[in-house]
Amino acid sequence: MARTIGSSGPKTMEAIRKAGLRLIFEHGYSAMSLRQLAAAVGIQAGSLYNHISTKQELLFDLVQDHINELLRQLDLALEGKQRPAEKLSAFVAFHVTYHMTKKREVFIANSELRSLEPKNYDAIVKLRGAYERRLAEILAEGVSQGVFEVVDIQVATFAILALLTGICTWYRPGGRLTREAIVAAHEKLVLSSVTPGGTTSSARTGPARTTPVRKKSGPSRNVAPSQPRD
Repeated sequence: MARTIGSSGPKTMEAIRKAGLRLIFEHGYSAMSLRQLAAAVGIQAGSLYNHISTKQELLFDLVQDHINELLRQLDLALEGKQRPAEKLSAFVAFHVTYHMTKKREVFIANSELRSLEPKNYDAIVKLRGAYERRLAEILAEGVSQGVFEVVDIQVATFAILALLTGICTWYRPGGRLTREAIVAAHEKLVLSSVTPGGTTSSARTGPARTTPVRKKSGPSRNVAPSQPRD
């Protein structure tokens, strides 16, 4: 990459963030060095410290900005939606579309969570919790109005998120289905899973419970196919 001497501070910072995102995605946080990052941007290694203090700071900023943008765009997608089914459909459409277009950001936010220092880790988990609560509140509202049938709000929240986020592992642009068709398929899967009569189980004869979200439980039953076709 051409050397960026003389470029403005914001321009160089943006180049650092883009290069850092790419390098962490391709090599992993632990394997990426600041010297490697500086070379990718086209500046001296020492000049990095004019923009970031540590590699940890860069990782935290990338993940934090990703989740803040996720929350901001979700709130926009939900604006004007009144009925629980309408809100859930909008949530699914937004989540799937975002995750089809932001693969690097999503991958790093999930896979490198373990690389964050305790204070940074706690801050990110809190932000993730805010996003999860958006979905949990939609499900709880639908249950209270009798339009959704959910055995456990917490389990359903994590299962739906696991199903939707799984698209990052198999989606490839230019596949058999359009993005719109993929979004529509996920909307139908999720809406049918919470609609009364949409699923059958001898164990689901009692009333729906609206258990509040506290901490993560086991993995979802809904997983992407082992040999997916997009």
